[in-house]
Amino acid sequence: MRTRTMYQALAAALLLAGAAKAQQRPAAAPQQRYHSKVTVYDLAARSTRVVYQADQVVEAPNWSRDGRFLLINTGGSLYRLPVNAPGEPKLEKIELGEGGHRANNDHDFSRDGKWLAFSASSTASRQSQVWLAHADGSGAKLMTPAAPSYFHGWSPDGRWLAFVGQRDGKFALFRVAAAGGAEQRLTSKGAYDDGPEYTPDGKWIYFNSDRSGNWDIWRIPAEGGGADDVKAEQVTSDELEDWFPHFSPNGKWMLVFSFPKGTKTHNDKMEGVALRLAPAPGKKLKPVKLDVLSKFFGGQGTINVNSWSPDSKQFAFVVYEPIR
Repeated sequence: MRTRTMYQALAAALLLAGAAKAQQRPAAAPQQRYHSKVTVYDLAARSTRVVYQADQVVEAPNWSRDGRFLLINTGGSLYRLPVNAPGEPKLEKIELGEGGHRANNDHDFSRDGKWLAFSASSTASRQSQVWLAHADGSGAKLMTPAAPSYFHGWSPDGRWLAFVGQRDGKFALFRVAAAGGAEQRLTSKGAYDDGPEYTPDGKWIYFNSDRSGNWDIWRIPAEGGGADDVKAEQVTSDELEDWFPHFSPNGKWMLVFSFPKGTKTHNDKMEGVALRLAPAPGKKLKPVKLDVLSKFFGGQGTINVNSWSPDSKQFAFVVYEPIR
């Protein structure tokens, strides 16, 4: 009886000590929540309109090739968002089968609208990989066994998927054939390259890189940068940190997502990000002057992938508001 009482007292003392220690630990900071506004910018009118909003993070709108809906991701799934439907628009979930475990904000349709490339983790990999499916999400197949890999752009002829992958501790650009096969490396020199996108004529891949010491837009021929990236050309060079170049389908405009000077990554959301526009550079580069179209609170998920409308008159992006 004495032994049992002694054990009970010891257990009670340990319980009290554990409770006291737990009380001394600082409480984990609550995760910041955001209100999302999916917004459409009209280039001719220089005006915006909100087409959908929700008290959750909605990301990375792509325009469908028929102009009827935006493709967005939220909560690990992809959805169609009707653009001009009467009344309050309702999200239509796209079932992705094996590839739909956790879709992220890198996705887009092929130019002919028949195929959907997207990035997602799966039951086999907790890191992002590139997947290819029919436009309705069916028949998803894995394109990049190596991870992490993040899709960013289709070649205009539908033959190639451009993506960024982390290999040997560096983020570099790659492509993989839509028909399947091994990944092909496109850049090698940068410490961090991201956001590859083909120009509408298929001759160039534009991307953002910190290889100059700041985040700027660069370009390489569609076949790659060559040995030691000798064919890479710097496109922008001002004080803002430039990410994710997106070309209008008619080839006339280059849209760039810019962060305030000194911003190290695109992973956070903050005040003062900007969408800037310039005429698309030609074969021979000249100094690029980017005009500010809009400044707002944004960041990761605002405009990761190309979001121009098929007629090149509008583009979509996401504005965030912290929920206090």
